[in-house]
Amino acid sequence: MTDTEAAIILNMLPQVGPVRVRRLTERFGSPSAILAASGCDLRTVEGIGTEVSSVITSWNEHADLAAELALVDKAGARVLTQADSEYPELLKEIHDPPIVLYILGKLEERDQRNGIGIVGTRKASHYALEAAKKLGYQLAYSGLTVYSGLARGIDTAAHQAALAANGRTVAVLGSGLAHIYPEENIPLAQKIVENHGAVISEFPMGVTPTKQTFPKRNRIISGCSFGLLVVEAGLNSGALISAREAGDQGRSLYAVPGRIDHPGTLGSNRLIQQGAKLVIDGDDILADLPMIFATPPELSRSRPKVELTHEELLVYEAIGEDPTPVDTIIAKSGLPAATVSSRLLALELGRHVRAQPGNRFLKLI
Repeated sequence: MTDTEAAIILNMLPQVGPVRVRRLTERFGSPSAILAASGCDLRTVEGIGTEVSSVITSWNEHADLAAELALVDKAGARVLTQADSEYPELLKEIHDPPIVLYILGKLEERDQRNGIGIVGTRKASHYALEAAKKLGYQLAYSGLTVYSGLARGIDTAAHQAALAANGRTVAVLGSGLAHIYPEENIPLAQKIVENHGAVISEFPMGVTPTKQTFPKRNRIISGCSFGLLVVEAGLNSGALISAREAGDQGRSLYAVPGRIDHPGTLGSNRLIQQGAKLVIDGDDILADLPMIFATPPELSRSRPKVELTHEELLVYEAIGEDPTPVDTIIAKSGLPAATVSSRLLALELGRHVRAQPGNRFLKLI
């Protein structure tokens, strides 16, 4: 049995968990050595009593390794352990780093220190969605990797904006890779992988999302990032759990201000009161990274000079001198409605066009 296989087994066992595995690894040296240890030896480790040691020594009663590996192979996924160079270095530094990471796609070296987490409510206001799109685009275009949770609302907007900027984004799931949630974001997850990003999870393939899995997921988003940006959150929002995790991990905290009379923004506004940096533009975050970005682009004052793709050019040229209805753009470009919608988002975030009332679009240059 390899150490990776042993780590997969340990990750599947009830009552074990990352902290206990870390202590066991310090004592026995490797995951395979942990599974080979006797119950008596296991119980010499702090936090390992009779019940937990029994689970480990009888692991084959709790974990079906062959079935799990078959699911990994069927999905086209891989499994990383902390011994793998692709496993994020920052994530290793937290109190309870995942035993393993299941991954679709690839984590690159630039993701290791240049990650920014973007989180917020699933029931986002129009203002918050626009803010997430703007900031996600700016930060991804500037070279940061956008980490988020693939949830509805802010997470979805952040991932889409990073893709529109031709940047990198990583989705961290609160479920196994065989149960991507929500289902309507399965195409988004596929697009992230196709665009050389990654979809990752610490949970075994068949795990379905629960109220317990999402808080666990949140620590990975902040753990992989140098900082966490909260776009919109109420006082009971899961994004505040992410913020607490980020604070405990020593990460920088950022927040977008919201209306003071809107319950959905009380949490993010409170974070600013408590010391999170107020963010209205990507420069507010990039300014904290002089060692990484020697000359941050003046995002708020000039349009990023990005060459248009063929589809973006077709959409752009379909817009007339006056504000043009989206139906007209679809007809003139000859592209599917879904493609036109995504390309318009990219053009809008790139400051090539501006959305107007009545679902019309105006050229800016």
